[in-house]
Amino acid sequence: MSQDHAIHASILERVGSTPLIELRGLAAGDRARILLKMESENPTGSMKDRMALAMIEAAENDGRLRPGGNVVEYTGGSTGVSLALVCAVKRYPLQIATSDAFSREKRDHMQALGAKLTLIDSVSGGMDEALTRNMIEAARQIRERTDGFWTDQLNNSDQLAAYRTMGDEIWRQTAGRVDAYVQSVGTAASLRGAAESLRDNNPGIHVVAVEPSESAVLSGGETGVHKIEGIGAGFVAPLWEPGVVDEIAIVSTDAAKGMARRLARSEALFAGTSTGANLVAALEVAKRLGPKATVVTVMCDSGIKYLSTDLYKVD
Repeated sequence: MSQDHAIHASILERVGSTPLIELRGLAAGDRARILLKMESENPTGSMKDRMALAMIEAAENDGRLRPGGNVVEYTGGSTGVSLALVCAVKRYPLQIATSDAFSREKRDHMQALGAKLTLIDSVSGGMDEALTRNMIEAARQIRERTDGFWTDQLNNSDQLAAYRTMGDEIWRQTAGRVDAYVQSVGTAASLRGAAESLRDNNPGIHVVAVEPSESAVLSGGETGVHKIEGIGAGFVAPLWEPGVVDEIAIVSTDAAKGMARRLARSEALFAGTSTGANLVAALEVAKRLGPKATVVTVMCDSGIKYLSTDLYKVD
């Protein structure tokens, strides 16, 4: 029986194995081919499905998480939605510390899948170091109160294997034709895992990390407030590994939003702000490398998660 007609035991079997799409409109001209890894085709519309499943299954396998145990996390939304999916299938109660800084769709999605939310107030709807640390502290208190398993995404290296798998997929799908890999940094696990996998096959692949210009801490800048959901924690994430990165690109919130809108109109690909940031950087790399090269970047999630925000608001 072909995979197209397979009957799956659960929705979790649909995590991963996402396609690559070659951009035509945005990447026109004398520049490298740009391929977009369509992580929006995961069950919740986000690449975070990979890491949520990896973290939960690793904890099940080594006994940190037992049947019926409580799961706890702090999240801007996508990780929480992905954990809510996994926990709903596996029947684990889930408690999430999140914030009004992140889209209403993400919070509603988490709750629809059964998660209980604790909301932390932001400053004017922006993401910064203080908000990240306040969510972490809220999650710590929930863990103490519930005696739950804290996935602790900023420190949990179990997710690296999931993103190495993503890198393996990219290598196979391109038949090894990858000259550069561009990815924005949240926990730093997706960049690190995929880049390490790609570099195992070709150490010469140029790896570019992307961060918000308003909070360019990886570049040595000051922490600040930005509105690119899912990236830019405001401090150097523990899983950050500078040795796998050749270059750090900084992208403003406005540029990331503008590029996400261009992507929708020119390629009919509907994505979030972090994808826009990836593409701003990828287009610059593609100009430098020229038409014989291939640049791969990631469509981190679906634009459907941002319809209540100003990203796609029509005046």
